[in-house]
Amino acid sequence: MAVNTGVLIDVDEALAPHEKQALQAARTFRDEHVTPFADGIELRRETAISTLRLASQYGLLALQVATAHGGGGLSAVAAARVYEEIAEGCLAHAFSLEVHNNIANLVSRRGTTEQRDRWLPRLLSGDAVAAFCLTEPSTGSDAAAIRCLAHRTGNDWVLNGEKAWVTNAAEADLFAIWAQTNAADGWRGITAFLVEREAKGLTVTDPYQLMGGHAMGTAGILLRDCRVSADALISPPGEAFKLAMEGITSARIFVSAQCCGILNAGLERAISYVSGRKAFGRPVGSFQGLQWKLVDVATQREAARLLVYRAAAAADKGLPATVEAAQAKKFATAAAVSGLVACMQVMGANGFLIDSTLGRHLATAKMAEYLDGTSEIQNVVVARSLLGGAFT
Repeated sequence: MAVNTGVLIDVDEALAPHEKQALQAARTFRDEHVTPFADGIELRRETAISTLRLASQYGLLALQVATAHGGGGLSAVAAARVYEEIAEGCLAHAFSLEVHNNIANLVSRRGTTEQRDRWLPRLLSGDAVAAFCLTEPSTGSDAAAIRCLAHRTGNDWVLNGEKAWVTNAAEADLFAIWAQTNAADGWRGITAFLVEREAKGLTVTDPYQLMGGHAMGTAGILLRDCRVSADALISPPGEAFKLAMEGITSARIFVSAQCCGILNAGLERAISYVSGRKAFGRPVGSFQGLQWKLVDVATQREAARLLVYRAAAAADKGLPATVEAAQAKKFATAAAVSGLVACMQVMGANGFLIDSTLGRHLATAKMAEYLDGTSEIQNVVVARSLLGGAFT
């Protein structure tokens, strides 16, 4: 039983023809390669990098890369819709795809001609999967305090340090790594490099054992005298950290959209169940108390979507969307967690079964409260806008 899409009717009608095609491609990709296999991948704690590579056949590996560079040239609104649709099948798959797209977009917009020629064809074809490396074991929310060091030696750079919670790391071919060149300069000393998996001195740890979301292939990165050539630098000191923050703002919008996707999936599953289940001689869905639980979930979903697409529209207009993205992420992640719990509850004990898929969605909803800044960090961002930094 399909759930009324509400606000998305207007959003989808406003998309350009090529964006509508990308949205349909995302649905087909999800239905053929994500939804049927996501439960099994999670149960076996496998990564889904092979599925991500298949996304190239649907034009989903360079959504916002300029068309001149072979990408889709999608707006932020359209990209958010693509991620929302894929997340209905599995948020972990959608987030893995988003991270790869983030780096492909970085190479397209900021890479040198040599870097684009070398990496974009591989990133667009799925021959190379990318990972974003900013977080460290001791520096999560305080991204400017990274301790991974980069120092110049002749024409090369040498990297030393450790990265944590790296999505796609288990099987990634290319790592975008942020490192500090001069701690005294704070965030202004941070730079970014493109580092191949085969680089000497780079080691990927075993994948993390998580409550859910194993499809993302999350692991850590160890850098021990990892030497890279000067042409590996993609963003110099003074620019790299700001570039990372811009990417995180976009990621917050997209994670929020993905939360709307899993919330919609949970709502559809719950409505289907209560429409067919009987108790006390009538369908369970006819009981007002249960109906109102689902109404609350649907309302939260629509409110989350409005925040998501407001933030995406601001980004498309070139406006600062930091606060809008923070508000969307804070609200959408919380709505996904509470809403999926409600969907499980109306299904009774059957909602707790593995094959209900709701448990898998709930685990990734909770995970989303940490991705690209915790809910508490979103509060800090919004508080600064409210109080002008006077108390934050």
